[in-house]
Amino acid sequence: MSHNCFISFKKEDDAYRRKIVEKLGESRITGKSLDRWIDSDDIDYVMQVIRDEYMAGTTVTLFLIGSHSSENEGLDYEGRNKQAFIIRELQATLYDRIGNPRDGLLGIVLPEMEARIFGSSQICNHCGRPVTTLNLNDSSVIKEFSENYWLKKNACGHYDDGGRFAVLCKYSEFMNDPETYIDAAFDKTKQEISKLVHYKDIEHKGM
Repeated sequence: MSHNCFISFKKEDDAYRRKIVEKLGESRITGKSLDRWIDSDDIDYVMQVIRDEYMAGTTVTLFLIGSHSSENEGLDYEGRNKQAFIIRELQATLYDRIGNPRDGLLGIVLPEMEARIFGSSQICNHCGRPVTTLNLNDSSVIKEFSENYWLKKNACGHYDDGGRFAVLCKYSEFMNDPETYIDAAFDKTKQEISKLVHYKDIEHKGM
């Protein structure tokens, strides 16, 4: 089953967005980027507007992780978070209610960020599985992604696929086999780990 996608990206990464649209086909990208500030203190109202007007018909969000996709981009001249639109798009992705279920969340690491995010691998002494060091923090991604990637540790004390809601892959991996990663992100919405997804308690400067 193919899934319609929403792409959350910074303007600096538009070339990658266009290549993904070309790969998947324009009919699969049914959402449009947030282009206005929705002035309301009611977060549920804000999420509903974004889902209805910008993300209607999508079931998976593709979050392009480039060199300007981090939590630490700072504030603009009006004192508003420079990542405000991306933050709202990821929050709307995670938003869940009857008649408007949450989308899957797939982070696609662009080539220039691979060395900053992917570290070395080692074998866990307890389970014998390889564990890769990942630098998913405020210097590389938005909190809505990292905090829903690191959700639940396993019995060995590290995170495996069962303890993550967000899915992560490299751009080259995605372009080689996009459906596998899109399906994996969507499947997470049906798994037990989705019950631990959160965003309302995450705080940002200038929001």
